[in-house]
Amino acid sequence: MYRFLLLLVAVFTFISCDDNGKENDRILSTSSGNINNLSVIMENDLWQGEVGEAIRDHLAAPVDGLPQDEPLFSMNQMPPEAFSGFTRKNRIFLKIEKGKPADIKVGNDLFAQPQTGVIVSGETDEEIASLIAENAENMISAFKKTELKEKQRRISKSLKDDSRLEEELGVSIKFPDAYRYAKDEDSFFWIRKDIPNGSMEIIVYEVPVNTIQKDSNIIGNIIEMRDSIGEQHIPGPLDSHMITEAAYAPYLFTTEVDGKFAYETKGTWETNKNVFMAGPFVNYAVLDEKNNRFVVLEGFAFAPSASKRDNMFELEAILKSAKFK
Repeated sequence: MYRFLLLLVAVFTFISCDDNGKENDRILSTSSGNINNLSVIMENDLWQGEVGEAIRDHLAAPVDGLPQDEPLFSMNQMPPEAFSGFTRKNRIFLKIEKGKPADIKVGNDLFAQPQTGVIVSGETDEEIASLIAENAENMISAFKKTELKEKQRRISKSLKDDSRLEEELGVSIKFPDAYRYAKDEDSFFWIRKDIPNGSMEIIVYEVPVNTIQKDSNIIGNIIEMRDSIGEQHIPGPLDSHMITEAAYAPYLFTTEVDGKFAYETKGTWETNKNVFMAGPFVNYAVLDEKNNRFVVLEGFAFAPSASKRDNMFELEAILKSAKFK
């Protein structure tokens, strides 16, 4: 087995050196780029072969829970000689170096800040492709962490007042003032933003612990909870309401929000009574043991015939900004 530095564990610091090898301080420019846009620096023949295929299989894999296949990252490949000047300012990049010992490193702020770069090296195509496959999850996590922070930074520039959420539910979230409160009653909040030909939605509420943890069927309990809330609070046209799409079971993960255990559910919603409306959702059921409850933070989108990856990423960034008082 090759010995190499594990991502997120072996973080190295990049510094500049003069001709004598002495360290110099540098002033880094601000990074740039669209959210979830990954620069891939590698020779063209590698991109077209086994190594490029491994990168696409893992880093352009479909995002969980979307109704259509959309890649985790939009990728822009360039040969090493083109990676100079403004192209080095992209916030996230992957660099492939063939003909060197097998290794994989993650570093911060090499050419700009904030920036996360991953460098994968190996003697052969097969060796490099294997390293990518073995470490894809950590690579994705490193890039997503950087992009999530950047999205939250952008959101924080112009925030909507969330004091009512804090008063009623003891939780605050940071969301842009482009959103509006559609419903605020009985400790249930529905927050909306209009987008071209659709909308982005946030709902926040609380349920007793035994709503989700009444038995071992956690995903079934969450679906039942969502459908009940949809019937009570999220109406659709022709007396319909939002339900969890029955044809596909949602993805269930465990995570943390503000240091608290949470169930993360991703899937698609629809409306009952054969009314054609549907879209993706992400749901965080955050365990508040002190108050014997789950606080539920959910985002969902309606954008027919449009890509939804970036919409859902914005909602995820908002929900993960939650702070419990």
